[in-house]
Amino acid sequence: MNYLTKMKGGGKCPPRVKVGYIAWSWLGALLGIAAVAGLHYGWLADRGLVMIIGSFGASAVLIYGATNSPLAQPRNLVGGHLVSALVGVACYQLLPEQPALASALAVATAIALMQLTGTLHPPGGATALIAVIGGEEIHALGFLYALVPAASGALIMLLVALLVNNLAPGRKYPEYW
Repeated sequence: MNYLTKMKGGGKCPPRVKVGYIAWSWLGALLGIAAVAGLHYGWLADRGLVMIIGSFGASAVLIYGATNSPLAQPRNLVGGHLVSALVGVACYQLLPEQPALASALAVATAIALMQLTGTLHPPGGATALIAVIGGEEIHALGFLYALVPAASGALIMLLVALLVNNLAPGRKYPEYW
């Protein structure tokens, strides 16, 4: 197949999502992000800790809106954020004066390690990047960033996903652990 021909696509678009599924996705995302943000703004922010990071928004899309995707399963959610956070912090600490290189190495290495460990979760790439570009509040956490917010926030969102996604008739989460 010609290289440029591959870019034409050719597959069919997936069917539209039913309104009931959309409503459950909305409720899950609302409760999951509210739980993490509530902890952040209500308790941890005053203590110099961070509980909510931008990559959790993308995780919410997967675990509440694409519940049967392999990328949305618990091991991918928690493992992907944890592995990526560790990689991101290490890259920042090794190359603090070279943020462009540290950013690229963090994301690329996080992808490779997530693939190697069977925990590929696309928002993990953002978690690794945030460890590098997140600013002093994030950098001050050091490797604690992998636990708070990355792993603990993902676990909170997972708990909400388990509760909400299984309330809906015909909806099941997770597909596997």
